[in-house]
Amino acid sequence: MKTIRDSGQSDPSNGRGDRAHSALPEIPAEFLQEEFYRPASGPGGQHVNRTETGVRLRFFFRNCPVLSEGWKRRLAEAAGAEPDEETIVILSRNSRSLKQNREEAFRRLHQLLLQTRRAPALRRPTKPTRASKERRLASKSRRSALKRSRSAVSEE
Repeated sequence: MKTIRDSGQSDPSNGRGDRAHSALPEIPAEFLQEEFYRPASGPGGQHVNRTETGVRLRFFFRNCPVLSEGWKRRLAEAAGAEPDEETIVILSRNSRSLKQNREEAFRRLHQLLLQTRRAPALRRPTKPTRASKERRLASKSRRSALKRSRSAVSEE
């Protein structure tokens, strides 16, 4: 089971909210499990040791019917999960507020799903153009002439 911890990075959504992204499929509730634990880090005095504000969000993605097999493979790779792992665990404990930690955990899961939704475009190798070959050879000739001019002149 791979755990995604608090990263401290800013929100890459540019403040546009969830509506700016393409629609993601609805994840059925039976594939998500929330656990709350203590202590969460951050300020809070003595009370922080008595409240369970840390959030552990488990996503059982291997059996989730709304994700394609390719999406599951990319999701596991992005989360650093082993090929045979069934779950991805997201931990959130930056805040002393349970609500904020829950929102953060679900936001990170959403970002991970958005990031892995599409397969990256495959690079098609291309041949260099004739002009680029000629430029490269001309550059090599100039460099060679420069180096030749630096050598010691032999007197005959």
